[in-house]
This record gives sequence, structure tokens and C-alpha cells, in this order.
Amino acid sequence: MTDAWQRYQQWLVHLPDLDLYLDASRMAVDEADVHRLAEPFDRAFAAMEALEAGAIANPDEQRMVGHYWLRDPQRAPSPDIREAISGGLQAIERFAADIHLGRIRPPEAERFTHLLAIGIGGSALGPQFVAAALAPDQPSLAMHFIDNTDPAGIDRVLAALQERLPTTLVLVTSKSGGTPEPRNGMLEVREAFERQGLDFPPQAVAITMPGSRMDQLAEQQHWLARFAMHDWVGGRSSELSAVGLLPAALQGIDIRGLLEGARRMDASTRLRDIRRNPAALLALCWHCAGEGRGSKDMVVLPYKDSLLLFSRYLQQLVMESLGKERDLDGQVVHQGIAVYGNKGSTDQHAYVQHLREGIPNFFATFIEVLDDRSGDSIEVEPGVTSGDFLCGFLLGTRQALHENGRQSITITIPRVDGLRVGALIALYERAVGLYASLVNINAYHQPGVEAGKTAAAAILALQARVLEALKAAESPRSLQELAADANAADRVETVYQVLRHRAANDPGIELSGDPASPDSLRFRHRQPALRS
Repeated sequence: MTDAWQRYQQWLVHLPDLDLYLDASRMAVDEADVHRLAEPFDRAFAAMEALEAGAIANPDEQRMVGHYWLRDPQRAPSPDIREAISGGLQAIERFAADIHLGRIRPPEAERFTHLLAIGIGGSALGPQFVAAALAPDQPSLAMHFIDNTDPAGIDRVLAALQERLPTTLVLVTSKSGGTPEPRNGMLEVREAFERQGLDFPPQAVAITMPGSRMDQLAEQQHWLARFAMHDWVGGRSSELSAVGLLPAALQGIDIRGLLEGARRMDASTRLRDIRRNPAALLALCWHCAGEGRGSKDMVVLPYKDSLLLFSRYLQQLVMESLGKERDLDGQVVHQGIAVYGNKGSTDQHAYVQHLREGIPNFFATFIEVLDDRSGDSIEVEPGVTSGDFLCGFLLGTRQALHENGRQSITITIPRVDGLRVGALIALYERAVGLYASLVNINAYHQPGVEAGKTAAAAILALQARVLEALKAAESPRSLQELAADANAADRVETVYQVLRHRAANDPGIELSGDPASPDSLRFRHRQPALRS
């Protein structure tokens, strides 16, 4: 028996009820690491048990963290929460069935044919990942997304739906109801409806917290339906809530399979045994590879086209959860693991050269899918199919990296279906939670994101002052003059950047001077600005 084969068997976890394998044999972990981290893992397991029991796991926001209850409501800490989960799931299934059967229909057609989801962050990434992975070739409703406040991107989506808006169902997802990106998307889509003489509310569905601004708006305007988001579910772990289940069900995806796969994975990752618990084993590998401080990046390489978006989904889950300046004791630690990746074998022709021979500042995670396709395959060479090539590329790349001292994890599933996609989501949610406990950080808040939102709001407030000063000016004004007029003399650079953008889009702003020398520029307002 070779050492490599023996190590492979020692560091391989197989979950029979999911037929999922996790191979950590090509990571630099050993029994000494298991013993060294035994006590921190005991604390991590205890913290996870407390979280699932309803503890205030996010002390910054004084809220519970309950996404695990979504796939096993009986574990929720109160009857009200259990009923909210079960009742919400039944409401989703009833609504989707009514849409599919035409019992709920648009005002001017027999059936809805298209689905437009408006959201940001986890409210978009999760549904996009699941749609790409699991949507049938002929979905019940064809799926489209607006996941940014980019006007050109919004126009592209609306152009594709131009003739189909009368049969398009619109989902607007915003937990607070005040997040700018989904609000802007909703306003743009509503305007597109009005341009075609269509009434927006009968084709609009809100997914938001009860009582939020969006919930109140949807109620006042008599939107078609409202589905609840819960205070105890964060955006990056919301895919198995109404956020992800409603668009999935409307496409005809097996949402019960998603929930069951996550439930089974949750059961397997509650074990207080690092070697037999796949989430704990992942957390161990991440900790050892990055020396407990994220010194190595995570490169995610799914070898299946339908899993293309898995690395983007994990970017938010891992990086927003673990990228923290301070630990739970208030000490500056600058924790986090950077995530990037795409799909194999496509990207073997892009950055595998760097992975094998460049800076060794990463570990790889290969996602292997055993089933090639639903039917038979032709031989592209004698005795070799296209799927054999894909398998060969994965195993060959894994070996080539290993031979040059690059570490890797391999996760193998039999096929891409609801059961396994739900399991992958749950596996990484648990691994993130356990790892966060190991490095003593809060995985469930995002102060950096809030800081970015606050800074953006300040920029828009500054823009309003600058535009007001520009309209009031009787003659062309320099950047320094406008900055002083807007009480922003110390922010000339930002004033310049704001005006450069507005001048490119607002015919009411005229500028003169040499753009290569911003100090020479003069700005004048000559007609009413863009309508709001």
C-alpha cells in the first residue's frame, strides 16, 4: 500500500445518504493538527449548538442566526418560528402551483411566461447560482435578473423582456426595503411597465421583512403577493428561505430536494468529530493552510458548467462572513479568506499555469461530478468520451498541483441535483461558522458593508449640494469654487469625480477647459437637470 493511497483513505469522508465525498489528503494537515485544535473545535461545536438553539449569535445586531431552522423547522426555538417556516414554505408552493396552472395570471394574458428577480448580494447570488445549476432546459418561467444599479445593465435586461413584459412576473427582494440597488431596479422596471401602459402592482411580488418600507409599499399599492424574510436570516445565508425558494419553485426546481439535501448535510456536520464531520474537516484545512489568519486564498474550481456560479456564491458567503477587522474581543486581527475561481477545464487554459508555478499563496478546491450527462456519450477517441476528458483534466490538474507542492481539497458528488446543491450550500455555511469560531470572529455581521453604504450615502448628499450650488451660480465655476460653495473645500477630488460623471449624463451641465488638467475646468448649469 503506497503512502499516498493510505493517506487518501485516512483523510477521505464519505456521506452515504448524499453519496458525497470530501478528500483532504492533498492538504498539509495531520493528526497533530487535529489534536492541536481539539479544544478550539470543542468551543466551536458548542457555539454552533448554542446558535442552533436560539442564542443571540450576532451580538452586534442583537439577533439570532437561524438559517439552519429553514430546512428542519422542528429544531427552531419557538412554535412561532416553526410555524412561520412551515407556513411560508407551503405558501411558496401554493403560489408557484397557482402561477404554473394559470390560476394566478397577468391582467392581459393567460399565463406568466417570464420571471424577473430584482435583488443584490445574497438576494441575487443565491438564486442565480441555483438557477444556473438546477433550472430545467424548459423552465416553467424563464429567469432574468437585475442585480445591480448599472443603468446599461438594467436596459439590457429590459430590452430582452420588451415584448414579454405583459407576461413577466417581477420579484423584488430587499430585507429592509431601503437598500438602494433593489429599490432602483424596482423603480426602473415600474417605469418600463408604465411606458408600455402596463400596471406594475398586479405583476409584482415583494420578498421582504414584515413591516419594512417595501412591505408597506406593496400593501398600499396592492402588489400581487408578499413573502416574508426573517430577521434571523442574513442575506448570504438566505437561499433556502423565500429569497431563493420562491424563484426556484417558479422555475420548476425541486425545492424540497434542496431543503432535504441541506437537512442531511446539517445532520452530518453536527458530529463532534473533526475527521468524520466534513464541515469541520474543511474548517481544519482552511485554518492549517492559512495559518489561522487567511494567508492563503481559496481557489474554487467546479468541473461542471452548471456549477459555474458556485465560486461567486462562495465569495460572498466566505468573504463577507470571515473578512473582519476585529475579533470578538475587540482586538484588531484582519481576518478573512479571499475566494476566487471559475470552472474547469476552461480555466486550465487561463490561470492553472500560475497555480502550478506562480506564487503559492492559495489552496484549491476541486468540485467533481461523477455523472457526465443524462444519456449515453459518444467516443471522441477510441474508448474515451468527452466526460472522460473532463475527469482526466481534473485529476491531472490535481496531480500537477500536488507535485509542485500546491494543496487541494476535492469534493465529489454523483450528480448536480437539488439534493446535492442543497448539501453544498449547507456544507459551506457550517464550515464558515466553525472556522469563524476557531479564529474568534463574528461570522454573522458585516460592518464593512454598512460602512460602504454609509460612504455612498455621503457621496450622494455631497452631489446634491454641489448640483444645488451649480444651479445657483450665475457664471461658470471652478472645482475649488464649487467645493467651497458646497461646504466641501477639503473634498475637491470627490467634487471633480461627481461632476465628471454628471456631465457625461446630464445635458444641463456644460464644462470647458482641459480634461487633462482638472484645475482648468469650469462648470456651468444651462438648463434643467435630469428629471427624477
